[in-house]
Amino acid sequence: MNLKQLSEHLNLSQTTVSRALNGYPEVNENTRSRVLKAAQELNYRPNVRAKGLATGRALAIGHVIPVSSQHEMVNPVFGDFIAGAGESYAHAGYDMMLTLVPDQEEARAYHDIKARGTVDGMIVHGPAINDVRISLLSRIGLPFVVHGRSTDVNLPYSWIDVNNRGAFERGTQFLIELGHRRIALLNGLEHMDFAFRRRKGYETALRNNGMSVDASLMRSDEMTEVYGYRATREMLARSTRPTAIVCSSIIIAIGVRRAIHDAGLVLARDVSIITYDDALSYLENGDDVPIFTALRSSVRYAGRQAADMLLSLIAVPINAPKTRLLEAELIIGRSTGPASN
Repeated sequence: MNLKQLSEHLNLSQTTVSRALNGYPEVNENTRSRVLKAAQELNYRPNVRAKGLATGRALAIGHVIPVSSQHEMVNPVFGDFIAGAGESYAHAGYDMMLTLVPDQEEARAYHDIKARGTVDGMIVHGPAINDVRISLLSRIGLPFVVHGRSTDVNLPYSWIDVNNRGAFERGTQFLIELGHRRIALLNGLEHMDFAFRRRKGYETALRNNGMSVDASLMRSDEMTEVYGYRATREMLARSTRPTAIVCSSIIIAIGVRRAIHDAGLVLARDVSIITYDDALSYLENGDDVPIFTALRSSVRYAGRQAADMLLSLIAVPINAPKTRLLEAELIIGRSTGPASN
């Protein structure tokens, strides 16, 4: 069914029906409700191409994904973010365009996308410290929202982020209050802004409790299960092993748990684990009682919020950027207990 047929069915003009469907305030609520109900019952779908021509918009949001040897973007966290963002795009009648490019061609990809006019805005993923993409997108005039923030960037820009520093300070403090003094950190790659902030939170908690920062208890690498396993196995082989480990991802934490088991140790009794990013749709943290004590902030929710923020910037361009800082929730699971020694 097209707009003309829907209008004839309702005995309304095409202009009135179109305005009702697109939320124009001059349409009264009774008419709007009648139009929306009929559209749902008759399975009406707008012609996206025609709508785009009428509004001068592409009705698509872009995501440029670098195929990187330094930081793998296509992972379960990215999948959840895209799922959340996709829900908002679909609700607003927007499509999603994913562009995979080698690291060295990312800047050119943004220029090409802008020149072709194939999207109305961009989501920027995985910001590094002093990320050059922010100044690039500001300069070429393409609306964008950053998932995360970039330390040392002084330009105003729109972002949504979680309080990584506060979360890791809180998580480390929780372990200290359980009596732990040898606390390891298995972090992501620390040229990435989120990992940089997480390390700062961990170090702050140690220093606030009169504890020294021990570089031998800190690791930074791609967040994989194998990394978690190997780093933990090496540290547990020492005469003075850590009694607790803070992990930047549940994927790392799974490897840590495997290493603890292989060493003949008991989780929470001999070594405690606290992890971040445990709220993933297809990698759940246990059932009724969480396996891991965790710092929880839904990345799927962040995806929806980032998409909504960008869509609002496209609909009503403003000079002042929009920002939102989310907080992680501390969830007590079965992976933490008092320090054993």
